[in-house]
Amino acid sequence: MDLPFLDVRAINARHADELKAAAARVIDSGWYVLGPEVEAFEREFAQWCGLPHAVGVGNGLDALSLILRAYKSLGRLADGDEVIVPGNTFIASFLAITQSGLVPVAVEPELSTFNLDPARVEAAIGPRTRAIMPVHLYGQLADMHALTAIAHRHELLVIEDAAQAHGATWSGRRAGAFGDAAAFSFFPAKNLGALGDGGAVVTADAELAGRVAALRNYGSLEKYRHLYQGVNSRLDEMQAAMLRVKLPYVDADVARRRAIARRYLAAIHHPDILVPTLHSDERHAWHLFVVRSARRDALQAHLLAQGIHSQVHYPVAPYRQPAYAVADAVSLPLTERLHDEVLSLPIGPTLGDEAVERVIAACMSFGAPA
Repeated sequence: MDLPFLDVRAINARHADELKAAAARVIDSGWYVLGPEVEAFEREFAQWCGLPHAVGVGNGLDALSLILRAYKSLGRLADGDEVIVPGNTFIASFLAITQSGLVPVAVEPELSTFNLDPARVEAAIGPRTRAIMPVHLYGQLADMHALTAIAHRHELLVIEDAAQAHGATWSGRRAGAFGDAAAFSFFPAKNLGALGDGGAVVTADAELAGRVAALRNYGSLEKYRHLYQGVNSRLDEMQAAMLRVKLPYVDADVARRRAIARRYLAAIHHPDILVPTLHSDERHAWHLFVVRSARRDALQAHLLAQGIHSQVHYPVAPYRQPAYAVADAVSLPLTERLHDEVLSLPIGPTLGDEAVERVIAACMSFGAPA
């Protein structure tokens, strides 16, 4: 019997009655864009994050882009300014920067955490550097204490890409509450997933939140009065209603993910499989459980032969994609190594103990090379 990488249908089936009731509520309301469901979700999500402001937008990429566009509109950023970003991230982090007329400066990660190396970040700061974009990759918080200290010394903005980190905390503070602003994605596979696309910007800065709110809506806060050259990127009422149903369950789901991760960490001991380094259980929301192997493709084939599905997040670094013709100008050997070695094992709130043990047994039976 196949074991899926992530069973999104099973995750949502647990809340089917509540989701259907919420959908009916929206349908019956006759209000489908920027209405009471979005306003309520923004309040509830901001409170959950421990911040005063949340602005619902169309998706996680737009959340990042709108933060950068808002800072440009406020005079904090300008065309050609540089933003430090991990080399080993999903392409959305790069797209948000370049689509905003800014320049991504890719920096190597710490191999142990997959996240930005603060020492390399400081070394990469130049005269045009204006911001750092830590990505809490796979759900583990970057070293925000070190990174925010660097930012303060150099008067830089800190924009968290928290698209994978719903539920990660550090000393009681949630992902998104460490920088000047943060972007979340509610893609269906996320720890807090909608039933379609969605995203949000969170911040303690009322002026920034207001500017993002205008920019997402054609640059307008008042109908037919357009203050800025905005876009159409609004979290719709239906998705907001779905997210309101699921938000109260996120912490319990993350607790289950952590329990699975602890079992994997305790039981997978194989010379060809490196499990993640965990500095603090609370810092990791375990959106993904990512191992490394120099024989990654063989390991993935071995798992699939036993009916266990896995995924590679991500096979090619953004700067090596055809969209960015800078590969020859960038040398990031640690990033390249990670992209060649990483493999994501099944993890999710509906993964049962029997399935977890099946994944462990399959990893441990991975044979010697022929």
